[in-house]
Amino acid sequence: MREILCDWLIEVHLKFKLLPETLYLTVNLIDRFLSTTSIYRNKLQLVGVTAMLIASKYEEIYPPIVSDFVYITDNAYKREEILEMEEKMLKKLQFSIHFTSPYRFLQRFLSLKPANEMEKNFALFMLEGSLI
Repeated sequence: MREILCDWLIEVHLKFKLLPETLYLTVNLIDRFLSTTSIYRNKLQLVGVTAMLIASKYEEIYPPIVSDFVYITDNAYKREEILEMEEKMLKKLQFSIHFTSPYRFLQRFLSLKPANEMEKNFALFMLEGSLI
């Protein structure tokens, strides 16, 4: 189910035109939260959009608002449910949001070693494959 969720979140990420760092932070938040909490399958998408909401607030200048996430889930969850899950996730993670993403490492590495466009695209492709 995690694979399906990550695949869907990549599509949401593209739809909202978010930064790559937001996607990597979203997946990290999901993994850290699920490693400490058991949830029902029907709430997995709620965890995903909530993690993306938190990551968007952290990384983006103009993050999507909660109603955007309600819309993207086809009204499967209410605004209040997303906000309650946000509170639950932040408490469970002890408000520890930041992590150094592999995307930032790749950016740093590519800035040190000149690489052609094909090498950069291949590295990004492999890195995105690691999300799932």
